[in-house]
Amino acid sequence: MSDVLSYRPKAGEIPTRPGVYRFRDETGRVLYVGKAKNLRARLSNYFAPLGSLHERTRRMVTTANSVEWTVVGTEVEALQLEWTWINEFDPPFNVKFKDDKSYPYLAVTLADEAPRALVTRTTGIRGARYFGPYPKVWAVHETIELMLKAFPIRTCNNANYKRAMQSGKPCFAGQIGRCFGPCAGTVSLEEHRVIVNEFVGFMGSQDRKLINRLTAEMKVAAADQEYETAAKRRDQIRALDAVLEKSAVVLRDNVDIDLFAFDEDELAAAVQLFIVRGGRIRGVRGWMVDKELDLTTSELIDTIMQTAYGGDAVPPREIVIPELPDDAEALEDWLAGIAGRKVRIQAAQRGEKAALLATATQNAKHALMLYKTRRSSDFVARSKALEDIQEALGMPSAPLRMECYDVSHLSGTNIVASMVVFEDGLPRTDEYRRFGIPESTDDTDSIFRTLTRRLAYLVPDDEPESPDDDGAPARRRKFRYRPNLLIVDGGQPQVAAAARALRESGVTGITLCGIAKRLEEIWLPDSDYPVILPRNSDALFLIQRIRDEAHRFAITHQRARRKRDISTVLGEIPGLGPARVKVLLQHFGSVARLREATAESIAEVRGIGPGLAGTIHQHLRA
Repeated sequence: MSDVLSYRPKAGEIPTRPGVYRFRDETGRVLYVGKAKNLRARLSNYFAPLGSLHERTRRMVTTANSVEWTVVGTEVEALQLEWTWINEFDPPFNVKFKDDKSYPYLAVTLADEAPRALVTRTTGIRGARYFGPYPKVWAVHETIELMLKAFPIRTCNNANYKRAMQSGKPCFAGQIGRCFGPCAGTVSLEEHRVIVNEFVGFMGSQDRKLINRLTAEMKVAAADQEYETAAKRRDQIRALDAVLEKSAVVLRDNVDIDLFAFDEDELAAAVQLFIVRGGRIRGVRGWMVDKELDLTTSELIDTIMQTAYGGDAVPPREIVIPELPDDAEALEDWLAGIAGRKVRIQAAQRGEKAALLATATQNAKHALMLYKTRRSSDFVARSKALEDIQEALGMPSAPLRMECYDVSHLSGTNIVASMVVFEDGLPRTDEYRRFGIPESTDDTDSIFRTLTRRLAYLVPDDEPESPDDDGAPARRRKFRYRPNLLIVDGGQPQVAAAARALRESGVTGITLCGIAKRLEEIWLPDSDYPVILPRNSDALFLIQRIRDEAHRFAITHQRARRKRDISTVLGEIPGLGPARVKVLLQHFGSVARLREATAESIAEVRGIGPGLAGTIHQHLRA
């Protein structure tokens, strides 16, 4: 038996974030569900040499046919989602370790005269309100700790409560401020009941209205100089915010929705569907959409809905998407015809659904990245792409070495250009280059200047190489490697500028083209019509990828230079250190606004006095 499993993903494909993973067999049945604080580190353990694995683990990974994962925000969310899916899929390799009856709950004994909050594993307490279940005992204790900062309700057992009622002396929780002390008469039973109802209401709805009310009370108390009350409200707000952050994958019990998220580029879109029933994610489905045409957001959403509900699937009463399409009403009518009842499409902008949408969007972004990585690493696909490019551009041979150039600037300042290199369809990051352009009239002039400098390193065909080339530094030798294909980011004007640089350099035998971003057209020199590659072809995918890489490389360098330049200028001013530079940039938001600011407005910044503000103003204007 081979020690390498056929479905093993590459290490770089697995994210390093918290999440939940599922092993499936060839029929699609879930064999095992697990959670991880770091998915890459955890999953790598399963793909160790088979002889080093525990017998049961070895049997599981050899029975499995695939592994998939879902990224979440925190480890607590991973625990919650793991519990949900263990109960949903009943995976056979989880049964020995997980007992769905052993999970703890947070219960509030509403039937008692002074209700208490407690952790329990039984669900038969009369008149109690239950929240959970939670995947681990520490998770429910952590929730109680946070909630008690906002709602100090009773947590002591009945024996301690009766003893305090008889003695009139509060229990330990009451003495340290973790309870309002209804047992000792510090508050009345009616006042304690009001706090309990707020506790239960917040846990049940996860609504931010209470946080908004506490925020308003905090501001009023601060304005009235009641700082102790304001500090108490501040601590309550922080505690409630922490509870909300820890439950982004668990909604209210009555929530039944399908939540769609997607991430797209010009050629493809990755879709993630979270199926939420009873407030919990019961299933996740993901797929790719190859965009044959240039789809608008509305058209893409229509395509997603047709894929999701074109078969036997019945839509729930509510569907959540990132933004409403133009034909939302018509889409609702179509979905209502399938479901036999009204279906509402909603765009999540804030609250618990928006938080879950953010989690789904992260998974869509990762899926699109994974799709691109796997497609570009496929040797057969790369070979076919290079052959198609050769045929489409009329090249004498396949473009085994391609160089792509892009220009980036900020309103004509800090102009930089990038050169990225792909060999055999794969990036050669060690041969990437950056160019600083002191001055330029426009993008075409920048392209001309950049290529003129690059082509100067190539020996023309009719000149022999210098005898001292073998002694040249490695970076200069690499810069002399001749590309088969030069690509510029842009249309006819940029291609014409690049062609002029080629002619004036005297270098021949290199094919030149440009890719216009809007319609993904390929332009050749002295051509009135573009070359149109099929939108789902591997050839266009490869050209698009090298163009995007050049754009990313240029933008990264331009931003770094811009930040370094302004920090250097400000750092030269006496009395202005790194901390004050950071505060200034945060206050004004941009360098342009700081340059335009008056000395008086600069003096308003924390830590900047009138004298220093005048010096900064004078220095920047000079």
